[in-house]
Amino acid sequence: MLINHDTRCALESVVDLVNTSPEGDQPDALSDLAALRGFVERHSISDVGRLDDHDLGAVRAVRGLFADVFGAEDTPAAAELLNKMVAGAGTTPRLTDHDGYDWHVHYFAPGASLADHLAADGGMALAFLVVAGEQERLRRCEAPDCRRAFVDLSRNRSRRYCDSRTCGNRLHVAAYRARRREAAN
Repeated sequence: MLINHDTRCALESVVDLVNTSPEGDQPDALSDLAALRGFVERHSISDVGRLDDHDLGAVRAVRGLFADVFGAEDTPAAAELLNKMVAGAGTTPRLTDHDGYDWHVHYFAPGASLADHLAADGGMALAFLVVAGEQERLRRCEAPDCRRAFVDLSRNRSRRYCDSRTCGNRLHVAAYRARRREAAN
């Protein structure tokens, strides 16, 4: 599947945002404005002005909508969620070439809030996957103690873990040790 740079960046932002949600004993990684600013900086999100508590609450709400898309049972359900999110963000596609990047499309309106910016660009990136018949690429880690979101961009759609170096290796090592214990008995 061919995904352009901007769509890939938007998908990475969506995944990172969803994974800031409190889960089990993991606290909310968007607990305050400093964490929200860190998120913006980490993803080099452009056209973001001053952030306040309203922005924090609005971004958390968008985070919940993105999580719902990852959990959608089927394509019509995902499409309905994405349509509402993108329409609510006041999507206004426009071409831009800012900050040394080649021409690309921004879907958020000029002066949009951070939440609308994320909903528009991230919603459209997810919509492209749905349109391409690739909703199944929106996944949750299969490790029993991890439910982190990820987008499987592997050629054969075989990725099972959010990170093969952590969750994948941990499970493979545990399975190996279990086989050795069983063989020793």
